[in-house]
Amino acid sequence: MIITSAQHFKQPPQKIISLVPSQTELLSYFGLEKEVIGITKFCVHPADWFKNKTRVGGTKSVHIDLIKKLQPDLVIANKEENVKEQIEELANELNVWVTDVNTLEDALLMIKDVGELTGKENEASTIITRIKTNFSQLQTTNHKQQTCYLIWQKPYMTIGGDTFINDMMKYCGLQNVFENKNRYPVISLEELHVANCQLILLSSEPYPFKQKHVDELQQHLPDKKIILADGEMFSWYGSHLLQVPEYFENLLKSLGH
Repeated sequence: MIITSAQHFKQPPQKIISLVPSQTELLSYFGLEKEVIGITKFCVHPADWFKNKTRVGGTKSVHIDLIKKLQPDLVIANKEENVKEQIEELANELNVWVTDVNTLEDALLMIKDVGELTGKENEASTIITRIKTNFSQLQTTNHKQQTCYLIWQKPYMTIGGDTFINDMMKYCGLQNVFENKNRYPVISLEELHVANCQLILLSSEPYPFKQKHVDELQQHLPDKKIILADGEMFSWYGSHLLQVPEYFENLLKSLGH
């Protein structure tokens, strides 16, 4: 079933499967080495879990039979990262917790909820306080640089105003020029050319943009500043958030802010 309250469990789950990379990293931060028995092939942090834990497929293509065979007490999924039909099929037989994270506030609530679910309330409270403190100390200018954030090539795809990445851009002092669009729209080179943006960020994920892509795009858009961005810093919403403010500050410094 789809679990909506930590009160469903009389004691913390002893066998957990995570279908979300950033939440897998959070479970590691909570010290749940023994409890987490399965992760996805995209759960690259921590490295030893990626190497040694049972992998149950990708975020969009989970191996349902394998997950059922592992008989977890709890499956942690996400509304955006995972496929609704697959999650519903798992929920027919297993306890599934589905998170929905579109803002920093959502992320902090998710951390609190997962802490309650797994019996790690104190750890959750501590990390939430640290994240809030780090973000409160982030220095950005009032003038937000007009920016386009690309997540895919062939076709080029960007991010709309209803995404977690868009919220992170605001904290970084960047104004998403495609904020009026929803989710992950496809855009053309012509749209990029006429867009009133000074900066284009090429994310390291989900498409692994490299310097060659910067050089290629720069030929088409010589008047735009184009740089690579660490996608994890803009889109991972668990314990990774501890690192984000420092990354944002360094990024802004590199842009001369």
